[in-house]
Amino acid sequence: MDPLVRASGLRGYPALMRNMGHDPIPLLRRYHIAEASLDRDDTLISLRSATHLLEASAEVTGCGDFGLRLSSHQSIDVLGPLSIVLRNAPTIRDALNDVIRYLFVHSPGIIVSVNERSPIVKNTVAVSVDVHLTGPVVTRQNSDLCLADAHNFLRLFAGDKYDLRAVSIPHEPAVSRAVYERFFGARLLQEPGSATLYIARDTFAANVQGANASFHQIAEDYIFRNFGAGEGSTSDRVRQVLRQTLGTSSSDKSGVAALLALHPRTLQRRLSEEGTNFEILKDDVRKQLAVHYLQNTRLTIGQISLMLGFPAQSALSRACRQWFELTPSDIRGGNQQIRVQ
Repeated sequence: MDPLVRASGLRGYPALMRNMGHDPIPLLRRYHIAEASLDRDDTLISLRSATHLLEASAEVTGCGDFGLRLSSHQSIDVLGPLSIVLRNAPTIRDALNDVIRYLFVHSPGIIVSVNERSPIVKNTVAVSVDVHLTGPVVTRQNSDLCLADAHNFLRLFAGDKYDLRAVSIPHEPAVSRAVYERFFGARLLQEPGSATLYIARDTFAANVQGANASFHQIAEDYIFRNFGAGEGSTSDRVRQVLRQTLGTSSSDKSGVAALLALHPRTLQRRLSEEGTNFEILKDDVRKQLAVHYLQNTRLTIGQISLMLGFPAQSALSRACRQWFELTPSDIRGGNQQIRVQ
């Protein structure tokens, strides 16, 4: 079965076509897409049909950069509830991890991957987007649209910390290379590769502008409760539940297993198959949230201790010394470089 995509992924399409002097209705009808559906967030359409629509539109309008132009009519809101998760992630790294984990909510046929040490462009992180359809399907315009949206969203999140070093696309450019370089503000690599943004390491580590930890948690919980955990690993699902339940009676192994509808022994076996265990994951989540709460909120250290499920503030202090050889006050002061895997 072909993957679906939220109809909001084509938002702005009718306006763009009309601005270019073309009626969008005939092509929408050809690919069985109702114009009214493009404004309804909960409507799903065929990803294959959407991809064919964009290619046909580029041909009819004679506009080889149709996908890039359409991205200018869109905002982060096309991602629906996922947009709230991303806008409130602590860092760009976290936002990209959330994209990888939850993009199935928008479409399981659009895949994002991250290589933290790009072998192509020195000292960059490679962020790649793939429109995955079986068979001989031309995805040029949809690939450009997805890459352009990723560029616009990351630039929104990182603000003046956004530093894009280079771009690659999986096809020969349908327009001049200068059009791509003007749009992205970065050089287009000579050889076709994957649809990839090569961002500076400082951008990858940058804080998301205006993020709110509470909104992030609420939106993540909404996705988990309404869409499940997609095809993520058991480890990812456990981390997700732990972020929501730390500090409650449900954050032990039995409680997390129950929320995932698994027997505790089954949960432990699956984690073992993935090379980890529950205690390691819980420690990792505590470590990540401890740094975030200490550096990005005004919560007291005592409040943070309770939120992370520690029996007392002294337990958090011991944990911080074990993890980072620093006290919670040292971490809050921000004078030390903290690296959390």
